[in-house]
Amino acid sequence: MKHLLLLAGLMVASLSASSQTTNSSSTRLDSPAQFLGYKIGERFTPHHRVLAYAEQVARQMPSRVKLLPYGTTYEGRQLMAVAIASEANLARLDEIRTNNLKRIGMIDGQPTTAAQPPIAWLSYNVHGNEAVSSEAFMEVLYRLLNTTDPISQKIMNTTVVILDPGLNPDGHDRYVNWYNQMMGQNADPTPFAREHVEPWPGGRYTHYLFDPNRDWAWQTQEITQHRMALYQQWMPHLHGDFHEMGVESPYYFAPSAKPYHEDITPFQRQFQQTIGQYCSRYFDQKGWLYYTRERFDLFYPSYGDTYPTYNGAIGMTYEQGGNSRAGLAIEKNDGDTLTLRQRIDHHYVASIATLESVADRPAEVVKEFGQFFDKSRNTPIGPYKSYLIKSNGDAGRLKSLQQLLDRNKITYGYAGKAQTVAGFNYTSQKSEKSVAIAAEDMLISAYQSKSTLLKILFEPNSALEDSATYDITAWSLPYAFGLQTYGLTTRLTPVASQPATSAPASTTITKPYAYIARWQSLPAVQLLAGLLKQKVRVRAAEKPFELENKTYPSGTLIVTRAGNERFGDRFDALVRAEATKAGADLTPVQTGFVAKGSDFGSDFVTGLKAPRVGLVVGEGTPPPAAGEVWHFFDQELGYPISLIDGNTLGNVEWSKLDVLILPTNYNYARFLNDKNLSSIREWIRAGGKLIALERATSFLAGKDGFDLKEKEDKSVKDKAKEKSLPADSLKLYGNRERATISDETPGSIYRVNIDTTHPLGFGLTGGYYTLVQNTFNYDFLKDGWNVGYLKADNYVAGFSGKNAKDKLKNTLLMGVQNYGRGSIVYLADDPLFRGFWYNGKLLFGNAVFMVGN
Repeated sequence: MKHLLLLAGLMVASLSASSQTTNSSSTRLDSPAQFLGYKIGERFTPHHRVLAYAEQVARQMPSRVKLLPYGTTYEGRQLMAVAIASEANLARLDEIRTNNLKRIGMIDGQPTTAAQPPIAWLSYNVHGNEAVSSEAFMEVLYRLLNTTDPISQKIMNTTVVILDPGLNPDGHDRYVNWYNQMMGQNADPTPFAREHVEPWPGGRYTHYLFDPNRDWAWQTQEITQHRMALYQQWMPHLHGDFHEMGVESPYYFAPSAKPYHEDITPFQRQFQQTIGQYCSRYFDQKGWLYYTRERFDLFYPSYGDTYPTYNGAIGMTYEQGGNSRAGLAIEKNDGDTLTLRQRIDHHYVASIATLESVADRPAEVVKEFGQFFDKSRNTPIGPYKSYLIKSNGDAGRLKSLQQLLDRNKITYGYAGKAQTVAGFNYTSQKSEKSVAIAAEDMLISAYQSKSTLLKILFEPNSALEDSATYDITAWSLPYAFGLQTYGLTTRLTPVASQPATSAPASTTITKPYAYIARWQSLPAVQLLAGLLKQKVRVRAAEKPFELENKTYPSGTLIVTRAGNERFGDRFDALVRAEATKAGADLTPVQTGFVAKGSDFGSDFVTGLKAPRVGLVVGEGTPPPAAGEVWHFFDQELGYPISLIDGNTLGNVEWSKLDVLILPTNYNYARFLNDKNLSSIREWIRAGGKLIALERATSFLAGKDGFDLKEKEDKSVKDKAKEKSLPADSLKLYGNRERATISDETPGSIYRVNIDTTHPLGFGLTGGYYTLVQNTFNYDFLKDGWNVGYLKADNYVAGFSGKNAKDKLKNTLLMGVQNYGRGSIVYLADDPLFRGFWYNGKLLFGNAVFMVGN
């Protein structure tokens, strides 16, 4: 503390000039204003111009700056980080990088004896319309290269700095291009002016409308996959994530709010305080408002602060008031005007202060980082020393989990031999004395560098020190993937890098009667989508059957030669190619005569149609709700889908549509007026299929023609009792936030009872877990099919308030209503949540392709 106080004067004085400080090397280093032709803060800069400035700086100071291109976006924009260091450190940059990885066991080999500088990584503009931070990046880069500035020199002499100017270029340019079209010669600070009202979907999200700041662990989006591949090559000691929030809010920096995850180390907690001290001194001197320890917690593992933290780093979030509404200038409620220049200054100063906090204690930061990984490899946290994932003949689920583990550099292997141990059964949530391990089962040892991240991603129920959280409170991968998993207290080391497999049965069938594929996970849906797209006729078994001494479950795909004669000699190659593309197991059979069940020509083996699918998007729909469905069809299935603006529903030619998907929306009262609802009902009656997700179900509940009904709310009856409450039971205003928590379930896991005989439940024989985010309270359908529902004891993990738990007892979550020749599918939860809830992809595939055939 004494050291910090002595430095305070120097720190504030050095930064007081902000970006106006003259760079001693200005004769050979362009300032942002010199390069761009306008001063930073006078307008927003497109992504390619931001990168062009970094490229110019790298050309002018190649001994201090190295560009790190790491991929392109869906829309073709360049992704690039910038490494800045002293000449000595830049000359040995790759040695510093690999030494760091060797020290923490991420790659083999002994590190050199040279001193290891900490690596500090600052990320800007993960939310595209929080565009101020890309502007701040240029000023931070210019400042760090000032060879006469004492703070910059201290940072450069002790630390390797990586700056990423734009994590979400597609979203950034969506916002910047729109705003630059809206602005006139002078900014209009009037809050209701059009330049402060960004149209749907806004620039916050990726091309497919995902929130990239919630994708760090799941890595469903291409920009996250590219960035995390680079991140794993560096494994920084510190990561700062720069954002914006509402216009009226002042600046936010560390320390973070509670809850902190229980596995965050004492040093990581303490350094949150350290960064707060450094930032507050600069902000105090400037007289800038700020706050700490509120709202932004360290719990959900897929943020830009928590993910680095669970990977040993010091991770923080920085939030500047402004967001897309602020533009170049906006008048606040207090009459003051917030300008882009002010917002840039705040992020710029917080960036330098954060880097200095590391530069003042480089040895300590490096030492603690190393100890984090030493403990991970030798004495891992948590009760489980190994994790067992049963294969159960479903290669699709296991392969997808493997992909996630690979992207996070979590090592795994396979048992290689049969044995028996004690373990915790995730499905029953009970400990078992005898768990049978098969040779082909996956084993993950906790004794590895990524042990802490592994433990957090696999923990059955995360400990929550404070129920007021910013995001979901449960995410356990065994439930998300629907994989039978055991936590083992015994340390087991995988003995095989590949699963043990039996030799494929030899076959002499050159022209099979049919091909069979089990309907059990995403690859089967991908296979079906691919075949239908190729106009191959596919059938599905409504009932289980037995053929050639093998059993096949309901939903099994059957591709017969009969009905596909038009393909001639191409038939076999086409079907096999689609199976290979999807990664689906395909079994050729020489007869349609089954030992048990229905023969292939039976009415209980249904022909599947290639549906023409539409998705309602637009105002009122949270962009990720629409983006999840769009991404699922476009990227995962490769199957066509039409995006329909809700304002144009009155113009839809319903005869050209077979399936209409309604994602959650807060504005359906406007879109689905009486006229449009009447048209949709007639379309369903004629054979259409409506799939309603989340809040779309609550909009339809109780409306004419829709059988879904909400249960009577018991709290209504209870309100009458409030008048007779004694004085000591009256509510306190200060407790208003926590009082509402009892009615909430911000992302908790529930086990769903599934009718697997119904097409909506096909393939979910291993059980289904849902992530409940809204406390829906539906009665069972009287005349329809109650396919998925909760009983009284279905809660599994995460926070769920007392009142919410009561409502979620004996409640319908998934149902199908027959309506004329068509059907209505009600899905109260989001089966495609953030693209990582793998088990829901089969459920959603059922809704689209199986129901109603």
